[in-house]
Amino acid sequence: MKDAKTVTADGKHFELAANIGTPKDVEGVNDNGAEAVGLYRTEFLYMDSQDFPTEDEQYEAYKAVLEGMNGKPVVVRTMDIGGDKELPYFDMPHEMNPFLGFRALRISISETGDAMFRTQIRALLRASVHGQLRIMFPMVALLKEFRAAKAVFDEEKANLLDEGVAVADNIQVGIMIEIPAAAMLADQFAKEVDFFSIGTNDLIQYTMSVDRGNDKVSYLYSAYNPAVLRAIKHIISEAKKAGIQVGMCGEAAADPKLIPLLLYWGLDEFSMSASYVLKSRKLVTDTDIQSLKDMEEAVMALESESKVRAFLEERC
Repeated sequence: MKDAKTVTADGKHFELAANIGTPKDVEGVNDNGAEAVGLYRTEFLYMDSQDFPTEDEQYEAYKAVLEGMNGKPVVVRTMDIGGDKELPYFDMPHEMNPFLGFRALRISISETGDAMFRTQIRALLRASVHGQLRIMFPMVALLKEFRAAKAVFDEEKANLLDEGVAVADNIQVGIMIEIPAAAMLADQFAKEVDFFSIGTNDLIQYTMSVDRGNDKVSYLYSAYNPAVLRAIKHIISEAKKAGIQVGMCGEAAADPKLIPLLLYWGLDEFSMSASYVLKSRKLVTDTDIQSLKDMEEAVMALESESKVRAFLEERC
């Protein structure tokens, strides 16, 4: 399946992408036949460094990934620092609930993180000429947060062009939807962003108010929960109405029990660990979407996680 197209039995094409953390991971992406990088977690550039990575250091890393993908799309998530990802050289405030606090884009668009964010955006813009770059902002809850980040993108693009630095003119700018507030306002976001990527890991955590690392409440952490499924369906529906691409980069994207449901709803891109790409492609190519209507209706009528799970396990 490595060189096959990801096309369903009834002829609909979907994009199977891979998640990466470093430029070295690109080899595995290509070896497994992925059609894109759906999530480049750039925080590892910061976590593997003794100080803030410079613009040139970041440029080289982004360039390596874009060139390594040979023109295939690369979705780069801007720094997702905070929560459980701390930097010893960055003075982060002590917080009672760091996953709900000062992290990710909230740092980037603050006075504290402005210089760091602008450095990353400049590096990405410079690297954009080496491939098909898509930039994604994480932890967006409000339209004004996206607009603030997009303003930095526009300002730094103008600055680089004034400096005589080449920048691609086809860079898509989107958001991760992982906060329920953004999911509920998907119709409004869809008017301003170029694409969505659903981050199911955090979307589940925030929708269910569950610490995904706490065994005592692990029964709440599941993509099969009807509330989570309804949120996902809503996000995809609003993206389709607006004519923008919608992907998924959480663990649910590689779940063989959920993939048929996501295909039926029209998820455009599935991004996962590279090792899951070929198995997922086989599943997609064996699927006839038109045959899934009864399954989807049955799943959406169920009222509990356990019933959804049991139904999907029996069907698969």
